[in-house]
Formats: sequence, structure tokens, C-alpha cells
Amino acid sequence: MLDICLLGTGGMMPLPNRWLTSFMARYNGSSLMIDCGEGTQIAVKEKGWSFKPIDIICFTHYHADHISGLPGILLTMGNAERTEPLTMIGPKGLERVVNALRVIAPELPFEIRYIEVDKPSQTIELNGYVIHAFRVNHNITCYGYTIEIKRAGRFSVEAAREREIPQMYWSRLQKGESIPYEGGVYTSDMVLGPPRKGIKVTYCTDTRPTVSIAEHARESDLFICEGMYAEKDKIAKAKQYKHMTFYEAAKLAKDANVKELWLTHYSPSLVRPEEYKKEVQKIFENTVLGKDGKTVELDFEEE
Repeated sequence: MLDICLLGTGGMMPLPNRWLTSFMARYNGSSLMIDCGEGTQIAVKEKGWSFKPIDIICFTHYHADHISGLPGILLTMGNAERTEPLTMIGPKGLERVVNALRVIAPELPFEIRYIEVDKPSQTIELNGYVIHAFRVNHNITCYGYTIEIKRAGRFSVEAAREREIPQMYWSRLQKGESIPYEGGVYTSDMVLGPPRKGIKVTYCTDTRPTVSIAEHARESDLFICEGMYAEKDKIAKAKQYKHMTFYEAAKLAKDANVKELWLTHYSPSLVRPEEYKKEVQKIFENTVLGKDGKTVELDFEEE
């Protein structure tokens, strides 16, 4: 099971009921965050989730509304007596940007590990998450992220018995381990069927629509995408500043054949996004207006 929470849905500046952009996922005791704008700490506390299990923080880009909450997050994690390393993933320049922000958070009891993404797309596997970073089209270097939880094939008792594999090794093989024994090695493919459908979530903000977004989001269980503007006469502004409208996000969701679309990263001037919902749903029916604290539990499909 993968828990998803949209911590903040605001773009540019926080509002009284709308914190800046942030996303958080929880899987198997490990938490992953994407972006942490101003107000993220409060959003986490309001949700009742914990800072300590955050093992990975990904950044789409380095505009203030996506990273300004980082120093406080780091200090809070340090005050929670965290000692395990924290991995950060983001566009080239990540370590330089974070070190600049850390002038006001210099002493931390844990190591920060940096993975700088400098290719059009890159895949990183950490703590059970398969993270696909892909470049999008903003006015500075910016990435979207697809998070996948893979699911191994079903364990075959018959295959294990046929190969005379001792039962004491079955659970380890089911977890993907290889086990040497006198005369050879037992491997998981000896006892597991073909991989089953996992869980897939795609998140992107601050971009014009691109083919690569639809490709990476294809068949996602959940697609979280920016809808900076809802008014149709704001399309010129969206193009100028390289953002998206509700309708462009819905078209991407339709093209990618996702199960559900959550809109996020609203302009401060967009105070009543619900007024545009029906019009957007004409393009993609399963469109949801994201709001701070919105949560879902995504489970593996039953077979």
C-alpha cells in the first residue's frame, strides 16, 4: 500500500488555507517528499504525519515556492534525533542550492546525500521506490517525477518443491534474494511468476504540456499535475510563464490514460477553482480539484 498526501497546493505565494507546493508518499516505513515550499512543516503537522521517516526529498526545480521550506524541515528532522542519511534528488546544482539554504541550518546530526539529475530522464531506485525523473518545459530546468512500487510475481510452491528448494529459503527468495548452496545458487526467478501490476503515481508542476509528460504518466493510478490557471483567457499568460491551465492538464491526463487526475499549484488569484470543475471534467471525467491535506491509499490490484 502506498499513502499519498498533497500537502500544499499553492503556487507563487501561500494563502491562509493554501500552503505552497509539496507532496508526500509513505511506503513500507519510508517517506518520500517532492518539493517543500513555505508552510510544508505546518501542513505535515496538520496531517498528523511524521518528519522522521522522510528518507528522500525530490525537487522539481529551485524556485522559492518549491524549496523555501527546506531549512526548517531539516532543522525539525534534526531535532527529532534523526541520524540516518537523507537522500536529495533534483536538477543539476542541487548541492550548491541546498548548501546555500543551509547557512541558516548548518548543524545537522545526519548526512545528506545528493543525486543530481542531468539527463532528459533518469531512474533511481531507493527504499522500495522506483523514481523516474523526466525533464519538463519551464523557464528554468525543471523535472517531473513518476514514482513506482514494483510488485514481484506470485510465489509458486509447486516450482519450489519441484526444484527441491528447502522451505527455509522460500521467504527470502520471495523477497528477491539469491541464496548460494553447495552446487549452485537459488534465485527468485526459479519460484516467482511474471511480475504483477504495481502502483504508479506521476507528479509534475511548472511546465507547459509536453509529449514526455504523457509518456511518463501513461497508465498512472494517480496523476498530480499543475493547473496554474483555470480561466480560459489566461492561456496567453500560461504560455508566457510556462505554466498550464486546467484544460491542458486534463488533456494530458486523457492522452496518458490515467485513472485519476488531481490538479494542484493554483495561482494566488484562483480563489474558487471549483467553479471550473464541470468544464474540465468534460475533457477528463475523473478530474479532482486538489486541496491541502488531500490523501489517498493506493493498494495493489486484486487478482
